[in-house]
Amino acid sequence: MSVGGPVGRGSLERRTAALMAAVVTIAVVVAGLVSVGLVRGAAQDEARKALRSKADLVSAVLEASRPVDITPALRVVRQQDTPVAWEGPGGRLAGDALARTAYTQLPQVQRTVSGSHTLRIDGRSVLVEVRPLSNGATVVFAERTSLAAGQSLRFLNRVLLALVIGLVLAVLASVLFARRLAAPLRSTAAAAHRMASGERSVRVVPAGPAEVAETGESLNALAEALEHSERRQREFLLSVSHELRTPLGAVKGFAEGLQDGVITGDAVPGAGRTIVAESARLERLVADLLDLARLGADDFRFDTVALDLRDVVDQAAEVWGERCRREGVRFAVERPPAAVLVRTDPVRVRQVIDGLAENALRVTEAGAPLVLALRADSSHAVLEVRDGGPGLTTDDMAVAFERSELYQRYRGIRRVGTGLGLALVKALVDGLGGSVSVQPAPAEGGTCFRVELPLT
Repeated sequence: MSVGGPVGRGSLERRTAALMAAVVTIAVVVAGLVSVGLVRGAAQDEARKALRSKADLVSAVLEASRPVDITPALRVVRQQDTPVAWEGPGGRLAGDALARTAYTQLPQVQRTVSGSHTLRIDGRSVLVEVRPLSNGATVVFAERTSLAAGQSLRFLNRVLLALVIGLVLAVLASVLFARRLAAPLRSTAAAAHRMASGERSVRVVPAGPAEVAETGESLNALAEALEHSERRQREFLLSVSHELRTPLGAVKGFAEGLQDGVITGDAVPGAGRTIVAESARLERLVADLLDLARLGADDFRFDTVALDLRDVVDQAAEVWGERCRREGVRFAVERPPAAVLVRTDPVRVRQVIDGLAENALRVTEAGAPLVLALRADSSHAVLEVRDGGPGLTTDDMAVAFERSELYQRYRGIRRVGTGLGLALVKALVDGLGGSVSVQPAPAEGGTCFRVELPLT
C-alpha cells in the first residue's frame, strides 16, 4: 500500500481544498446574487430621487414665474434626457411621447395630486413623477429604469470583478491551507508504514491543528509502547530459554552418565531422583507457559458455579499444611464461621491459591509463618496469602505481576520459580472478574498477596 492510500480514495488535501473552494464559490455566488438585487434596487432608488428632484425643481420654477412660461424649464429637463409632458388648463396634452403615454395610463385621481408612480410601458418599467400647478396645468416627468440599470450594471461589474478576484485568492488560500493541514498527516502516515515494516525507532514531530498534532503524539506513544513490549518479549524469551536450559542440561548429563555406565551402584537412585525433579521443573514451566498462552486465547473457558469459598480454602489448607510441615514452616488458616458465597470457577480459584502459596513457601525459611486467610467484607470475598519471607520493596510490588520481573531481579539472590507464576495468577484473577494486589504483611514480616472476588 502506498502512503497516499488505496486507489479510488481521495486524499485529505484534495478533499479539503475542494470542499473549501466549493464553500467559497457558493459564498461568492450568493454574495453576487445578493449584490445584483441590492445594486439594482439602490440604482433605482437613486434614479427615483433624481427624477423627483428634477420634478420638484421644475414645478417650483414654474410656480414662481408669472405669467407661467414652461418652455425654458422644460428645455433644461430635456437636455438631461428626461422625457416630460404637460397638460394645460384647457386639457390639451403636449410633450414627449413616453411622458404623455405614462400620463394617460394614470388614473384620473392620480393626475390631480403630486406623487411618484411606477408603470409598465411596452414591457419595461417606467418611473413617473406628477406635479399639478396652481394655474390648473400639470407637468409629468418620466424615465425608463433601463437607464438606472445601465448605471447599476457598471457598478455591478466592478463588484463582480472584486468578487471573482476574491474567489481566486480564496481558492489559492484553500489549496495552501489544505496542503499545510495534510502535511503532518502525510508524515504521520509515512511513519506508520515504517512502523508496520518493523522499524520501531521512528518518531514524528507533532504539528498542525490540535487534533492532527494529537494523532502524531498518539503514534509516538504507540511506537514507544511497541518498542517496550517487544523488548520485554525478547527478555522474556531469553529468560525462558535460560530456565529451560538448566534442567535440560541436568537431565541430559545424568542420562548420559547412566548410558555410559559412569553412574552405577548406589549412585543410580540419586541420579534418578535428580532426573525426576528436573523433569518436574520442566513440566511446571511448560504448564505455566501453556496456561498463559491459553489465557490470551478466545477459547479459554471459566466454568463458574455457585459455591462456598470456605470449601476451596479447606481443600487447599490440607495440601499446603502438609507441604509446610515438611519444610518446617508454621502454617495457619484463618476462615470465618459463616459461609462465603461466590459464583466463580473453583478449579481456577484453587490454581490461584496454589500459585500464591507456592510463591510464598519458596521464600519462607523454616520456623517462619505462612498464613492462608479468607474473610468477607460488604461486597467481596477476600483471599490472602501472607508469608514471613524477606518481603518486597515498593519497586518490587509495582512490577510483581509482570512476567519474569522478580525472577530477573532475584535470580541467584533468593529462591525463585519460573518467573511466570504471579503473572499467571494475575491473568486468572482478571478472568474471574476479581482483582489481586500485593502489600507488606506486618504481622508475619513478609508479603501479603490479596485477592478480591465479588460476592453473590
